[in-house]
Amino acid sequence: MVSKHNEALITVACIQMEPIFGETARNVATTVSMIEQAAAKGANLLVLPELCNTGYVFSSRDEAFRLAENIPDGHSSRAWIACAARLNIYLVAGIIERDGESLYNSAVIIGPEGYIGRYRKVHLWGDEALFFEPGNLGFPVFKTRIGTIGCQICYDCWFPESFRIAALQGAEIVCVPTNWVPIPGQDPTREAMANILVMAASHSNSIFIAAANRVGIEREQPFIGQSLITSYTGWPAAGPASAINAEIVMATVNLADAKRHRNWNDFNQVLRDRRPEAYNFSGSINESIG
Repeated sequence: MVSKHNEALITVACIQMEPIFGETARNVATTVSMIEQAAAKGANLLVLPELCNTGYVFSSRDEAFRLAENIPDGHSSRAWIACAARLNIYLVAGIIERDGESLYNSAVIIGPEGYIGRYRKVHLWGDEALFFEPGNLGFPVFKTRIGTIGCQICYDCWFPESFRIAALQGAEIVCVPTNWVPIPGQDPTREAMANILVMAASHSNSIFIAAANRVGIEREQPFIGQSLITSYTGWPAAGPASAINAEIVMATVNLADAKRHRNWNDFNQVLRDRRPEAYNFSGSINESIG
């Protein structure tokens, strides 16, 4: 529910799409078209999926390297920068970043004024480790005119420390470009495990989260869609989206509510109640967990 106060009222959109592997120009054109649709409906913070301009399932490091781009000077970043300036929006998009001979699974953060920053995926999933370096920028947050934005990518969501560090640095919303895949043991009648993790992170850190997934099957790998935007309460503000169709999920939220309502009652505030001195592992505990 939107607060009666409108200090940080924004409209967030998650762009759920199906990239065509290797067809960068076509994929970027698709993103721009969908961004325009969302902006026409009032969206001013938009999130695109992980590696949305290239696709995800690489057959070799050489293939990944050929599809990678520098940030912010590559073709995809330049196209998104122009789009953000023209539409007066903020945008977070997943991309393969080339930095010298190193590759990163990255996200570029862009505003109406141009390039703002980048995030490099810290926790690599599966054979990503064959192509990418682990992120080396930590979990930065970006102060913008519309609010303080954090960023994570896909598997980062499985690590509660990721969201907690962003919240402690003042993030009001965390944008998550993602390529969620099926999880073994998933009950088809239940929400996706990724949705549960994102909802829990919103609740336990009192932050908004916007997670944009892709759909389709790429080189025999299915992707599960179900993009969503969660409130600081942990409950969905919009979505989950379809598991199979491209679509745009949107919600209007007041980012100030993330901090205004962080006190759950007269005694408890989720970040203030932390007990870091109790979280240190002793040697015996380390030994017991291997």
